[in-house]
Amino acid sequence: MSGQRIREGHSGTGPGVITPDGCAVQLYSRLSVGDEPDVIEAAVPAGASILELGCGAGRVTHALAARGFRVTAVDESPQMLECVQGVRTVRSPAESLDLGGETFDVVMLASFLVHTSDHRVREGLLRTCRRHVKDGGVVLVQREGADYGTNLPRERVDVDAGCTIRIVSAEPVGDGVRSVRAEYHFDDALWTQTFLSRELSVEEFENHLDAAGLMVDRYLTDDGVWVRARPK
Repeated sequence: MSGQRIREGHSGTGPGVITPDGCAVQLYSRLSVGDEPDVIEAAVPAGASILELGCGAGRVTHALAARGFRVTAVDESPQMLECVQGVRTVRSPAESLDLGGETFDVVMLASFLVHTSDHRVREGLLRTCRRHVKDGGVVLVQREGADYGTNLPRERVDVDAGCTIRIVSAEPVGDGVRSVRAEYHFDDALWTQTFLSRELSVEEFENHLDAAGLMVDRYLTDDGVWVRARPK
C-alpha cells in the first residue's frame, strides 16, 4: 500500500489486499455488475468518452467498455488498477486529479463517493467532475438511497457472484456522519468493510453541486440514487 493514504474510520477484513479505505481487491474483482451500465447507457450518448472516478477493480468499467464507451478509469489503489483491463487507467486520488485540461463527455462519480465524511474531499471530488466535463457534457453521480442508514440489518443476494451482501449497521459517530459496516458472504470467503458516510439531504446534495459549478439535470432513477448533472 505504499503511497496510499490510510483513512481514519475505514477498515476491512478478509483474504487478499485491503486498500486504505477498507476495500478488498479480491472481493471487488468477484462482485458482479448490476444495473449500473443500463442506467448509464440510457443517460449518455452512445460511444461517449467517460472519466470514471474511483473505478475499483473495474466492475462497471469493463461493462461500459464492452458497450462501446471510451473509458478512462481512475483509482488511487495500484492493486485495484491491476484488475482493470482494456481501457486507459490513471492512478490518482480522484479529489486531486488534474489531467491538464483534458475533458470528457461524461464524468462518473459512483460508489456513493459523494457521501465522504470529509467536506474537503467532497469539494475536491465535485471540482474534479466540473474540471473534466465538457461544457456540453454531463456528470453522473450515485447517491445513497433514502433508507441507506435505516431498516438495518438488511441483505441482498448477488446471484451471479454467489454472494450475500449484508449492511449490518450504520452507527452515528457525530456531525451527521455514520460508521457503516458491511459483510460479504461467499461459500469460500468472508469479507467485511467499515467506512464513514455522511448523510446528505437532497437540498444539501444539490447545494454541494451548485458550489462546484454543477446543477441537477434530472434524477435518473425513481429512488433518486442516480443523478445526471450539467455544468452551470
